[in-house]
Amino acid sequence: MKAIVKSIALLFALLMISCGGKKEEKKEEGFSVQRKKAQTEQPAETITTNEVKASERVDLTTKGVGPIKAIELPAQIDQAMVEEGKKVYDQMCLACHRIGKKFIGPAPNGILERRTPEWVMNMILNPQEMVQQDPLAKDLFQEFNGSPMSNQGLTEDQARAILEYFRTLE
Repeated sequence: MKAIVKSIALLFALLMISCGGKKEEKKEEGFSVQRKKAQTEQPAETITTNEVKASERVDLTTKGVGPIKAIELPAQIDQAMVEEGKKVYDQMCLACHRIGKKFIGPAPNGILERRTPEWVMNMILNPQEMVQQDPLAKDLFQEFNGSPMSNQGLTEDQARAILEYFRTLE
């Protein structure tokens, strides 16, 4: 009988000790979470010191860096080109860009209200040089946590089709 009482007391003591250790771990986790929050809040403050986020900034003068120097968009939207652009977009761009919301990259809707067609096509065709040399692309790179836009190896015709698709997005 004494052996059973001693065993129960020992089990109870071990249980209390093990619970106490977990509480200390939780306290340590809480401190590390607070440190991480302080670190991630700092870049957000840097962004908010700018008047407007890069993704919301309007710049209808810059053409960017790349092969596209000038493009004329007809008043009429080419529906066949829109369909082709949607196919290419869904296959090559949808992994990072969502219509209507910020994702890994900025949302494409309304892009032509904020950027020139040349800038958009140069960003599609030449993302590495754009991020290195274009001030707006650099700011977007920072706003989206250093996530680089990968070069998908698209042709100018494919980029133009995507641009036409973007014209239909509100």
